[in-house]
Amino acid sequence: MLTSPFAPGSPIWVELSTPDIKGANAFYNGLFGWSFMSAGPDTGGYGMFRLGARTAAAAMPMPTDQGPTSWFLFFMTPDADATAKAVHQAGGSVVLAPMDVMEFGRMAVFTDSVGARFAVWQPRGNKGLDVVDEPGSLCWCELYTADETAAYTFYHAVFGWETTSMPTPDGGTYRMMHPAGQGSEAMFGGFVTLGTDPVETGAEPHWQLYFAVTDCDGTVAAAKKLGGTVRMGPTDIEGVGRYAKLADPYGARFAVMQGVDRDA
Repeated sequence: MLTSPFAPGSPIWVELSTPDIKGANAFYNGLFGWSFMSAGPDTGGYGMFRLGARTAAAAMPMPTDQGPTSWFLFFMTPDADATAKAVHQAGGSVVLAPMDVMEFGRMAVFTDSVGARFAVWQPRGNKGLDVVDEPGSLCWCELYTADETAAYTFYHAVFGWETTSMPTPDGGTYRMMHPAGQGSEAMFGGFVTLGTDPVETGAEPHWQLYFAVTDCDGTVAAAKKLGGTVRMGPTDIEGVGRYAKLADPYGARFAVMQGVDRDA
Protein backbone atom coordinates (compact mmCIF):
# COMPACT_ATOMS: atom_id res chain seq x y z
CA MET A 1 0.00 0.00 0.00
CA LEU A 2 1.01 3.60 -0.48
CA THR A 3 2.41 5.25 2.63
CA SER A 4 4.25 8.41 3.59
CA PRO A 5 6.96 9.43 4.20
CA PHE A 6 7.60 8.21 0.70
CA ALA A 7 10.34 5.67 0.04
CA PRO A 8 12.66 6.22 -2.93
CA GLY A 9 11.01 4.85 -6.05
CA SER A 10 7.45 5.11 -4.75
CA PRO A 11 4.69 7.40 -6.10
CA ILE A 12 4.96 10.79 -4.41
CA TRP A 13 2.90 13.23 -6.52
CA VAL A 14 0.12 13.22 -9.12
CA GLU A 15 -0.67 16.08 -11.45
CA LEU A 16 -3.56 16.85 -13.78
CA SER A 17 -2.97 18.81 -16.99
CA THR A 18 -6.27 20.34 -18.04
CA PRO A 19 -7.54 23.09 -20.35
CA ASP A 20 -10.07 24.21 -17.72
CA ILE A 21 -8.97 24.43 -14.08
CA LYS A 22 -12.34 25.80 -12.96
CA GLY A 23 -14.28 23.05 -14.73
CA ALA A 24 -11.90 20.36 -13.49
CA ASN A 25 -12.30 21.67 -9.95
CA ALA A 26 -16.09 21.38 -10.24
CA PHE A 27 -15.84 17.79 -11.53
CA TYR A 28 -13.38 16.49 -8.94
CA ASN A 29 -15.06 18.39 -6.12
CA GLY A 30 -18.29 16.60 -6.95
CA LEU A 31 -16.51 13.27 -7.34
CA PHE A 32 -13.96 13.25 -4.50
CA GLY A 33 -14.73 16.36 -2.46
CA TRP A 34 -11.55 18.10 -3.58
CA SER A 35 -11.15 21.89 -3.55
CA PHE A 36 -8.58 23.75 -5.64
CA MET A 37 -6.04 26.01 -3.95
CA SER A 38 -3.76 28.17 -6.10
CA ALA A 39 -0.02 27.80 -5.55
CA GLY A 40 0.33 31.57 -5.98
CA PRO A 41 0.44 34.30 -8.62
CA ASP A 42 3.90 33.31 -9.89
CA THR A 43 3.07 29.68 -10.71
CA GLY A 44 1.14 30.11 -13.98
CA GLY A 45 -2.18 28.90 -12.60
CA TYR A 46 -0.71 25.82 -10.90
CA GLY A 47 -2.36 24.66 -7.71
CA MET A 48 -3.33 21.82 -5.44
CA PHE A 49 -6.48 19.76 -5.07
CA ARG A 50 -7.12 19.60 -1.34
CA LEU A 51 -9.07 16.98 0.54
CA GLY A 52 -9.92 18.99 3.61
CA ALA A 53 -6.60 20.45 4.72
CA ARG A 54 -4.48 17.85 2.92
CA THR A 55 -3.11 17.84 -0.63
CA ALA A 56 -4.46 14.88 -2.63
CA ALA A 57 -3.27 15.95 -6.12
CA ALA A 58 -2.15 18.93 -8.16
CA ALA A 59 -3.34 20.58 -11.36
CA MET A 60 -1.92 22.85 -14.01
CA PRO A 61 -3.58 24.63 -16.95
CA MET A 62 -2.64 23.14 -20.31
CA PRO A 63 -4.21 24.40 -23.55
CA THR A 64 -5.24 21.49 -25.76
CA ASP A 65 -2.84 22.58 -28.51
CA GLN A 66 0.13 22.38 -26.10
CA GLY A 67 -0.34 18.94 -24.63
CA PRO A 68 -2.80 16.18 -23.76
CA THR A 69 -5.38 16.42 -21.01
CA SER A 70 -4.09 13.76 -18.67
CA TRP A 71 -3.02 12.61 -15.25
CA PHE A 72 0.71 12.36 -14.64
CA LEU A 73 2.66 10.35 -12.06
CA PHE A 74 5.81 11.34 -10.15
CA PHE A 75 8.11 8.97 -8.27
CA MET A 76 10.23 9.93 -5.31
CA THR A 77 13.97 10.29 -5.83
CA PRO A 78 16.63 11.54 -3.42
CA ASP A 79 18.69 12.76 -6.41
CA ALA A 80 16.99 13.77 -9.66
CA ASP A 81 20.30 14.19 -11.50
CA ALA A 82 21.45 10.69 -10.59
CA THR A 83 18.07 9.33 -11.69
CA ALA A 84 18.42 11.08 -15.05
CA LYS A 85 21.75 9.31 -15.58
CA ALA A 86 20.21 5.97 -14.60
CA VAL A 87 17.32 6.51 -17.03
CA HIS A 88 19.74 7.16 -19.87
CA GLN A 89 21.85 4.13 -19.00
CA ALA A 90 18.75 1.90 -18.83
CA GLY A 91 17.57 2.87 -22.31
CA GLY A 92 15.04 5.57 -21.44
CA SER A 93 15.06 9.19 -22.55
CA VAL A 94 15.09 12.54 -20.79
CA VAL A 95 12.11 14.70 -21.80
CA LEU A 96 12.78 17.50 -19.30
CA ALA A 97 16.19 17.66 -17.64
CA PRO A 98 16.35 18.02 -13.85
CA MET A 99 15.33 21.49 -12.75
CA ASP A 100 14.57 23.30 -9.53
CA VAL A 101 10.98 24.25 -8.74
CA MET A 102 11.59 27.29 -6.56
CA GLU A 103 12.27 26.12 -3.00
CA PHE A 104 9.84 23.21 -3.22
CA GLY A 105 12.02 20.55 -4.85
CA ARG A 106 13.69 19.34 -8.01
CA MET A 107 11.92 17.54 -10.85
CA ALA A 108 12.58 15.83 -14.16
CA VAL A 109 10.44 14.12 -16.82
CA PHE A 110 11.40 10.92 -18.63
CA THR A 111 10.18 8.27 -21.03
CA ASP A 112 10.90 4.67 -20.06
CA SER A 113 12.55 2.20 -22.43
CA VAL A 114 9.15 1.00 -23.74
CA GLY A 115 7.59 4.44 -24.25
CA ALA A 116 5.66 5.38 -21.08
CA ARG A 117 6.21 8.87 -19.72
CA PHE A 118 6.74 9.56 -16.01
CA ALA A 119 8.40 12.12 -13.74
CA VAL A 120 10.45 12.21 -10.56
CA TRP A 121 10.33 14.56 -7.61
CA GLN A 122 13.26 15.28 -5.30
CA PRO A 123 11.54 16.81 -2.28
CA ARG A 124 12.70 19.88 -0.45
CA GLY A 125 9.99 22.22 0.83
CA ASN A 126 7.26 20.06 -0.71
CA LYS A 127 7.50 16.55 0.76
CA GLY A 128 4.81 15.11 -1.54
CA LEU A 129 1.13 14.26 -1.23
CA ASP A 130 -0.38 14.68 2.22
CA VAL A 131 -2.93 11.90 1.82
CA VAL A 132 -2.79 8.54 0.00
CA ASP A 133 -4.64 5.22 0.25
CA GLU A 134 -7.75 6.85 1.72
CA PRO A 135 -11.08 7.63 0.02
CA GLY A 136 -10.54 10.51 -2.39
CA SER A 137 -6.80 9.92 -2.79
CA LEU A 138 -4.32 7.92 -4.84
CA CYS A 139 -4.36 4.23 -3.93
CA TRP A 140 -2.82 2.30 -6.85
CA CYS A 141 -1.24 2.71 -10.27
CA GLU A 142 -0.70 0.49 -13.28
CA LEU A 143 1.82 0.59 -16.08
CA TYR A 144 0.30 -0.34 -19.43
CA THR A 145 3.26 -1.46 -21.49
CA ALA A 146 3.98 -3.38 -24.68
CA ASP A 147 6.77 -5.37 -23.02
CA GLU A 148 6.34 -6.13 -19.32
CA THR A 149 9.74 -7.78 -18.94
CA ALA A 150 11.59 -4.89 -20.60
CA ALA A 151 9.64 -2.38 -18.50
CA TYR A 152 10.48 -4.16 -15.26
CA THR A 153 14.15 -4.38 -16.25
CA PHE A 154 14.15 -0.62 -16.84
CA TYR A 155 12.48 0.39 -13.57
CA HIS A 156 14.52 -2.09 -11.56
CA ALA A 157 17.67 -0.50 -12.96
CA VAL A 158 16.44 3.05 -12.29
CA PHE A 159 14.68 2.65 -8.93
CA GLY A 160 15.59 -0.84 -7.73
CA TRP A 161 11.97 -1.97 -7.72
CA GLU A 162 11.16 -5.48 -6.62
CA THR A 163 8.06 -7.45 -7.59
CA THR A 164 5.53 -9.94 -6.29
CA SER A 165 3.17 -11.90 -8.54
CA MET A 166 -0.31 -13.29 -7.98
CA PRO A 167 -2.45 -15.56 -10.19
CA THR A 168 -5.28 -14.05 -12.24
CA PRO A 169 -8.68 -15.65 -12.93
CA ASP A 170 -7.70 -16.30 -16.56
CA GLY A 171 -4.73 -18.42 -15.53
CA GLY A 172 -2.12 -15.72 -15.97
CA THR A 173 -0.16 -13.73 -13.42
CA TYR A 174 -0.28 -10.13 -12.28
CA ARG A 175 3.11 -8.67 -11.39
CA MET A 176 3.10 -5.97 -8.72
CA MET A 177 5.93 -3.62 -7.84
CA HIS A 178 7.21 -2.19 -4.57
CA PRO A 179 10.23 -0.08 -3.52
CA ALA A 180 13.50 -1.88 -2.93
CA GLY A 181 13.73 -3.48 0.49
CA GLN A 182 10.18 -2.48 1.49
CA GLY A 183 8.50 -5.87 1.14
CA SER A 184 5.25 -6.84 -0.53
CA GLU A 185 3.16 -4.86 1.99
CA ALA A 186 4.51 -1.72 0.28
CA MET A 187 3.17 -2.66 -3.19
CA PHE A 188 1.84 0.39 -5.00
CA GLY A 189 1.06 -0.82 -8.54
CA GLY A 190 1.16 -3.47 -11.21
CA PHE A 191 2.12 -4.19 -14.80
CA VAL A 192 -0.48 -4.72 -17.56
CA THR A 193 0.49 -5.83 -21.05
CA LEU A 194 -1.11 -3.69 -23.75
CA GLY A 195 -3.55 -5.72 -25.77
CA THR A 196 -4.84 -7.75 -22.83
CA ASP A 197 -7.35 -5.09 -21.76
CA PRO A 198 -9.93 -4.26 -24.46
CA VAL A 199 -10.71 -0.93 -22.78
CA GLU A 200 -7.18 0.21 -23.61
CA THR A 201 -7.23 -0.92 -27.24
CA GLY A 202 -5.04 1.37 -29.32
CA ALA A 203 -3.52 3.08 -26.28
CA GLU A 204 0.13 4.03 -26.11
CA PRO A 205 2.22 2.89 -23.12
CA HIS A 206 1.10 4.88 -20.10
CA TRP A 207 0.64 4.97 -16.33
CA GLN A 208 -2.96 4.77 -15.10
CA LEU A 209 -3.88 6.15 -11.68
CA TYR A 210 -6.46 4.71 -9.29
CA PHE A 211 -8.22 6.78 -6.63
CA ALA A 212 -9.87 5.15 -3.63
CA VAL A 213 -13.64 5.46 -3.14
CA THR A 214 -16.11 4.03 -0.65
CA ASP A 215 -18.83 3.39 -3.26
CA CYS A 216 -17.67 2.50 -6.78
CA ASP A 217 -21.17 2.44 -8.28
CA GLY A 218 -22.11 5.73 -6.67
CA THR A 219 -18.90 7.35 -7.91
CA VAL A 220 -19.58 6.16 -11.46
CA ALA A 221 -23.10 7.57 -11.33
CA ALA A 222 -21.73 10.88 -10.03
CA ALA A 223 -19.10 11.01 -12.78
CA LYS A 224 -21.79 10.71 -15.46
CA LYS A 225 -23.89 13.47 -13.88
CA LEU A 226 -20.83 15.71 -13.69
CA GLY A 227 -20.06 15.31 -17.41
CA GLY A 228 -17.47 12.56 -17.20
CA THR A 229 -17.26 9.41 -19.32
CA VAL A 230 -17.52 5.83 -18.11
CA ARG A 231 -14.82 3.90 -19.96
CA MET A 232 -15.55 0.67 -18.07
CA GLY A 233 -18.42 0.13 -15.66
CA PRO A 234 -18.03 -1.20 -12.11
CA THR A 235 -16.30 -4.58 -12.12
CA ASP A 236 -15.40 -6.91 -9.26
CA ILE A 237 -11.95 -8.40 -8.68
CA GLU A 238 -12.23 -11.27 -6.24
CA GLY A 239 -10.41 -10.56 -3.01
CA VAL A 240 -9.40 -7.07 -4.14
CA GLY A 241 -12.49 -4.93 -4.62
CA ARG A 242 -14.67 -3.21 -7.19
CA TYR A 243 -13.29 -0.77 -9.72
CA ALA A 244 -14.23 1.27 -12.77
CA LYS A 245 -12.43 3.29 -15.44
CA LEU A 246 -13.49 6.87 -16.07
CA ALA A 247 -12.50 10.04 -17.90
CA ASP A 248 -13.17 13.58 -16.74
CA PRO A 249 -15.10 16.03 -18.99
CA TYR A 250 -11.85 17.09 -20.70
CA GLY A 251 -10.59 13.58 -21.46
CA ALA A 252 -8.16 12.85 -18.60
CA ARG A 253 -8.36 9.11 -17.89
CA PHE A 254 -8.24 7.54 -14.44
CA ALA A 255 -9.78 4.71 -12.43
CA VAL A 256 -11.50 4.36 -9.07
CA MET A 257 -11.26 1.46 -6.63
CA GLN A 258 -13.52 0.39 -3.79
CA GLY A 259 -11.47 -2.01 -1.70
CA VAL A 260 -12.75 -5.15 -0.03
CA ASP A 261 -14.15 -4.57 3.45
CA ARG A 262 -11.86 -6.82 5.46
CA ASP A 263 -14.02 -6.41 8.56
CA ALA A 264 -17.26 -7.47 6.88
